[in-house]
Parts: sequence; structure tokens; C-alpha cells
Amino acid sequence: MHGSAPTDPARWLSEIAQRHPDRLLLKTPDGQRLTYGAMNELVDRVAAALAERGVVAGDRVVAQVEKSPEAVALYLAALRVGAVFVPLNTAYTTAEIDYFLGDADPKVAVGVAKGGLALAGLADCRSGFSPTPASPADLAALLYTSGTTGRSKGAMLTRANLATNAIALAQAWRFTERDVLLHALPIFHVHGLFVAINTVLASGSSMLFLPKFDADEVVRSLPQATVMMGVPTFYTRLLQHPAFTREATAKVRLFISGSAPLLADTHREFRARTGHAILERYGMSETLMNTSNPYDGERVAGSVGPPLPGVEVRITHPETGAPLPEVDAVGMIEVRGPNVFRGYWRMPEKTAAEFRKDGFFITGDVGRIDERGYVFIVGRAKDLIISGGYNVYPVEVETELDALAGVAESAVIGVPHPDFGEGVTAVVVPRPGAALDENSLRTALEQRLARYKLPKRIVFVSEMPRNAMGKVQKAALRQTYGGLYNSASPGH
Repeated sequence: MHGSAPTDPARWLSEIAQRHPDRLLLKTPDGQRLTYGAMNELVDRVAAALAERGVVAGDRVVAQVEKSPEAVALYLAALRVGAVFVPLNTAYTTAEIDYFLGDADPKVAVGVAKGGLALAGLADCRSGFSPTPASPADLAALLYTSGTTGRSKGAMLTRANLATNAIALAQAWRFTERDVLLHALPIFHVHGLFVAINTVLASGSSMLFLPKFDADEVVRSLPQATVMMGVPTFYTRLLQHPAFTREATAKVRLFISGSAPLLADTHREFRARTGHAILERYGMSETLMNTSNPYDGERVAGSVGPPLPGVEVRITHPETGAPLPEVDAVGMIEVRGPNVFRGYWRMPEKTAAEFRKDGFFITGDVGRIDERGYVFIVGRAKDLIISGGYNVYPVEVETELDALAGVAESAVIGVPHPDFGEGVTAVVVPRPGAALDENSLRTALEQRLARYKLPKRIVFVSEMPRNAMGKVQKAALRQTYGGLYNSASPGH
């Protein structure tokens, strides 16, 4: 375990490669194996290739590449030459890529449609590259946010952001060199790239590197793993797999969930099936990880746990920004700590608007903190519904809906309403075989929620629209059902 923080994960790789070159770093289901020594040599070759193409410290290196050990090497090589790594979702279209290339202004773009370099060609260079000196304050990565409101913003993460967060997570989750992480996440995102890979490098552990999530492959691989990181969808799909049993998970010491809210029902069902309590944590592109349920101690269903060591979390009034010191007060979640990003790339006004004068970052998430210091996410500020002058937090309605028999999942949104301004609207996925109807669900909710919180309409769908990390895309739902009340009579 690294007690002091070298400047970045690429340094951790080279340090371990010098001491333990034959230690396994990753293996793939098709039998590919890379030791720390072999990965270090590959990273050197890719770094040399970047340098030969003119990449110097501070230059951006854009990557839109499929998940592979070589893609990991490209990330670490960018750090090694002092560059700023810019991972892009493989699902982005040419038009979206054009925007990111124009905004990031990269020296090299790998695997993208325009002017991309073949990744295979990068690795065919000399080894023996000398790393570029870098300081903890130097930029390490630009992560583009999803851009649900306006154009995507590039969050500037420093080497210190990456290093301190990975070390905090490795300690909080008790990672050691004996751990084997089952890695089935994409690597263009905070979760799969920084939380997973950096934590492995910080602890000198290894990983089973799956190209994507496949329930059969995950169940086959679990007996070789000690830790699994996933999004809630991974866990709901595993619970539907007949071979996912207590025996299959016997060697695993920890299941971690993030990137989207984990339903309390999933938490309970998973524990009943396997004996494991999923550990949920909370982070975002701009801050990496902020909080985590404890490794030792109660992992509370529906909570993302207390702040990580060194991270401060507070709740503030959404309009005035004044801190709300009382327990369980609902307001804006703000964060300060070594994990918090430097600001938005080439957007100084936006950066200034998102930070308080005392350095706290306004996350845009709404939540509360209980008497034990556990943080609960209520929802995104932009998802708040104001119906008839009353504030309705979607997660409160979703929690009650999800608890009803026959409901697999729900999403609550506000859409334009001629009388109420916004109508509370529920989108529900029924459980297989369940016969649900709008009136019976509304009647059941009347015993649980104040009248102004009740959905004015409940619509049924077979599945929710999701992004690559499994988050329900509420913006898409609002667009789909935006005209639902156009012909509604007042009071409906």
C-alpha cells in the first residue's frame, strides 16, 4: 500500500514493476495475461510512440477505443509523458466526436473517426522511455460530463486528484496485493478507469479484465475474484441468473456498487441470496469518490455512507447557499477535499459559478445527512419537481413505488401541466408476469404519500432508457412524455 502519494498511477506501475515484475496485473477470459513488468514495458513503448508524434507535457491525448489491455496502456502512457488523457464513450457519434476534438484540441486522437491513429501502431516503438517529470498539481485527465443540460463540459482532474482518491479507496475498501478485482465496467468513465484501475495500482493487486458485462462470464469468473465493482444493473441481472448462488460468491469478500442509485430492494435481495451486503458509494466526474459505506460497520440500504477520510460534505439551502446544520435537512450537497477537480476546461465563468468562496463544490445533487453522518441522495437538483407550488423530490415517490408488489423499477419525472406547472409523472417497469394498472398503484400510494406528491399519471414501459453506466436518462423520459398533459383538464 502506498502511504505517501507519488504523482500518478503510472509511477505506481513502474515502482511495482521494478520490485515485482512477475506479479500478475491483469488477465482476460481469452487467456491473455499481463504482469506488472510486461505492462510497464508496453506503457513505455506507447509513451515513446506518443512522444515521437510530438506529444509533450500538457498536451491532450483523446482516446475513443474499445476496452482492452492496450487501452489501459494508452491511459498510463499519456500520464507518463505528462499529457492529459481524454477518454470518450465508444458510443459517441461523429458529430459528438467533432465537438470533443474541437474543444479538447488534442495533439493525438486515438481510434476516433477523424485523423485517428491505429492503437496497434502505437505499440510498435522502442522501449526505454524516460518519464516526463510531473507535479501533483498538473492536469492528468479531462472527463466530459454527459451534458444533459447544454453542451458537455470537460472536468479537469489533476494527478493529485487521481492519486489521493485511489489511495483513500484502497484503504477504505481494504485492498491488498492479494486481491483480484473482477472488472466488467467500461473504461471511458470515472468508475471503470479511475476507481477500478487506479485502486488496483495503488494496492499492487490484480484484475480479471472482462471486455464487457456478461452475466454468464461474470458467474464463471467470480470464483477467481475477491472484489467486484459494478453498476446496479449488473447486480439485478446477476440476481436473475440461476447459477448466481451463495456458493458462486463464496470467495468474494466485497461487492461495490456505484454510478447510479442502488434500489433498497436490490440490496436486500442480494443479501438474502448471497449473504453479502453490497457496499454503495457516491462520486461524480468532477470529484471522483466522495463517500462510501463502511467496510466494517453497517452498510445502509439507500445510503451512500459517510464521507471518505479527508473529504468534507455539507448540505446547503438550494436558493441561498447557507449551510443547513440540522440533521436530515434536505438541501444541496456540496463537497470539498483533495478529490475535487480544478474546474471546467476553458469555462472560467462556469467554474466560478459552481464553487463557493470557501472552496466547496456545488454538486447539483440534493440530499441529507443523518445523525450518524451517513449521506442519502434524494436526487438531482434539475430533477426536482415543482407541482402546484410544492417541491416534490422524485426519489421519495420512487422509493414508495418500488416497494409495491409487482413493481420492478420506477422513475418519477415532472412534465409540463396546464394547471400545476409540472405534473408528477411515474414511469414504471413491471416485474415479469405482474399485472399492474394505474388506478391500483395510485390507490396504494395514497396511504404512503401526501396528495401533492402522488403521480398524476403512471405509464408502463418494458425497460428504462439508460446511459452506458446504467443511469436512467430522465431527460429522455421528460422528452418522451412532455406532451402527456396537453389535453388534460385542470385538476387532473
